[in-house]
Order: sequence, then C-alpha cells, then structure tokens
Amino acid sequence: MNHFQYRNGVLHAEEVPLPLIAQQVGTPVYVYSQATLERHYKVLDQALDGADHLVCFALKANPSLGVVAALAALGAGADVVSEGEARIAMAAGIAPEKIVFSGVGKTEEELAFALEAGIGQLNLESYEELLELSHIAERLGKKARIALRVNPDVDAGTHAKITTGLKENKFGIEWTQAHNVYKQAMKLPGIEVVGVAVHIGSQLTDLQPFQDAFLRLRDLVAMLKADGIPIRHIDLGGGLGVPYEPGVNETPPLPGDYAKVVKSCVGDLGCKLVFEPGRLLVGNAGILLTRIVRLKEGSVKSFVVVDAGMNDLMRPALYDAYHDIMPVTEPKPGAAKRAVDVVGPICESSDVFAAGRLLPMLYKGELLAFGTAGAYGASMASEYNGRPLIPEVMVKGGQFAVTRPRPSYDSMIAMQRLPDWMG
Repeated sequence: MNHFQYRNGVLHAEEVPLPLIAQQVGTPVYVYSQATLERHYKVLDQALDGADHLVCFALKANPSLGVVAALAALGAGADVVSEGEARIAMAAGIAPEKIVFSGVGKTEEELAFALEAGIGQLNLESYEELLELSHIAERLGKKARIALRVNPDVDAGTHAKITTGLKENKFGIEWTQAHNVYKQAMKLPGIEVVGVAVHIGSQLTDLQPFQDAFLRLRDLVAMLKADGIPIRHIDLGGGLGVPYEPGVNETPPLPGDYAKVVKSCVGDLGCKLVFEPGRLLVGNAGILLTRIVRLKEGSVKSFVVVDAGMNDLMRPALYDAYHDIMPVTEPKPGAAKRAVDVVGPICESSDVFAAGRLLPMLYKGELLAFGTAGAYGASMASEYNGRPLIPEVMVKGGQFAVTRPRPSYDSMIAMQRLPDWMG
C-alpha cells in the first residue's frame, strides 16, 4: 500500500496535489510519502513482535536525510556500507550503537572511523579484513564488535546483478569455512565476536531461499555456541521484494509470512535478531515526477520524451526494471491506449523507461509519475550529460518540504577546478 492516489482526477502524494510540487519545485523531482514510510516500517516491526529484534534501514536504498530521519524517529537503526552513509545515519539521529557497518571493501580509514565513532557492529566479509581490523583496533586501543558475514551458497532466485549469496559472488565467507574463521577471531586482539550475518540478495519474491539460508545459519550458530563462541546477534540481512508491476509480477511474500519463517528457523536461539530492509521500506514510498518535453513520431515507434533521464533513475537501463507510469491527470474511464516508448534526453539508446508501454493519449507538458521509485532511484543518480542531481521532496499530510534542493549549473561546475597551469 502507498499514499499516492487520484483525488478529483489529480494524482496526490498524501494530501498534496503533485502539480503543486511541480509548479513550486520544478521537474524532474523525487517525491516521498512519510505516511508510507511509517506504515511499512510498522508493518514489519509488528510482524517481528515477540522476538528481540532491531530493524536497521539499509541506506544504500535511499540515503535522503529526511527519509532516514523519519525512520530513525520510529526507532530504526541503520545498515551502512560506507563512512558517508554512516555519517548520514548519525546526522539523521541514529545512534552509532544502532548502526551495522557492512560491505566487502571497507577501507582502513573507514574501519578506523567505525571504531572511533563507536559503531555497534562491523560485518566482516573475509579473513583478510578480520586481520586488518584487529591491527587497527589494537593500534587505536579499541574493541571491534564484529559479526562474520556468511555466504550460504543459496540461490536467491532474483536478478543476477542483485544476488549476493552464491559462492561465486564477492560477498561473505563461505559457510563451510566460517567456523574456522570464528575460531581465529576469538584469538585476535581488539576483536569482540558478537554475531553472525547473512544476506543473499535483493528483491526476493519467494520465501524458500530465506529459509534455506537461515537454516544453514542456524546450524552454524549451534556449532559456534557449542565451542563457546558467544553469538548474541543474528543478522539476517534484508532482500524481501516489493511489487513493481501491478497484477503481472509474482507477488512478494508479506512481512508477516517472512516473520514466521524467521521465527521458525532462528527464533529459539536466544539471540537478538537484526534485519536490514531497504527497498521494502522505501520502494513504494517514492515516485519520480517528470514532465513530457515532446512527442515524437518515428518511422516504426512513437516516443514520449520526458525531462527525467537514466541518470536520474537508472534501474530500467541497468536491470531492465519495470516502473508503473501514471499520468498525473487521471485518464477517463475506458480511455483508448496506444503503445509508446517513454524515453529520456540522455545521449544513450539505453535511456528508455518503458518500451511499447500501453498508455492513454498524452500531451506535451503533461506530468507523469513513475511508481515505486523510492528505492535505488536518487541514491544511484549521477550528473551524466552535465545534468545536476534532481531535488527530493518529503510530504506529510497536506504539507511538503524540499529535503535536497536542485543545484544550479554554477554550483555543479564549482565542484570542479582547473589545474594551476590552466588558470
């Protein structure tokens, strides 16, 4: 469920008509619904009721300060994969002890930052990283609270570019080797073993891969505890999918059904359960609002050219991803439709948001909304083709606020400088 609905023939974000945002902020622009964010967090949190747990929002999905602050106010922690994300989480009000620092390529500087900041848990992805962290912690006189990310060699059944739990993926320590690495960790100075972690991929629409991974994790925890290794946290990652294509895509499991699998697999191990949802919380909480620049009739196709480009929303170009496209002015019931390609202005043939999409008759200047754009939209945007990053807007009830202003061309250029010999 989301809070983007037609009212009196006009698409609204909660109680705010989208044309008002377009008029005052311009297009393209990301628009987020705080009510949707809060609802999705509460649905997951309540499904996990009865288990000692912490929901850590995965900032890679959407590091917008307003989004993170809204979730922090509900009690969320953060899952981060860089120092920058950690700093955003703390700036949004998340305490360092509620932050999990993941990622396969944490630098020496980032590891030192995490120790100095008091980050709650470092998820390590290799024996080499463990040794490096031990040296850094000993040098700084700190204790690093760690979990090892285990690669369970489970096929998540999702897009090849967002699966992370197969042994050929770069992520984690192979689950058959994890026991020995934990034994080594217990001997290292500056290291405090607190947990075990797993994450097998993103946009999962089937619960079976979760169950397979969690049961392997259960066996490992039992072995570790039998050896006296103090596993207090079980980090189960994220990955539960959201519906992108209404009525067509396989329907992802509900959080309640996911929670049942979690509790049946690891709920009786006496550990705190940590979750790292990203897309699940923010995907349907955001839309990309764009305006039609012109209509172009090609020799074999009809094109709808919009002012948003693949640099603003790259999921369709990167993953062939589907996003629902809604005219902001509600089409009349039974309005005739025709097949069009919705494309952006980027100088790439891959700058296509939809090919052969059946849409009602559209007009130059008309507003369109791309649905389910709250995750991996703004967070993956770039300035490709010399286009400034687009603004982000948060809506609550009948009010809205710009949480990231649109940069001017001058400010974009000012981020660069000429070498001295060209000055």
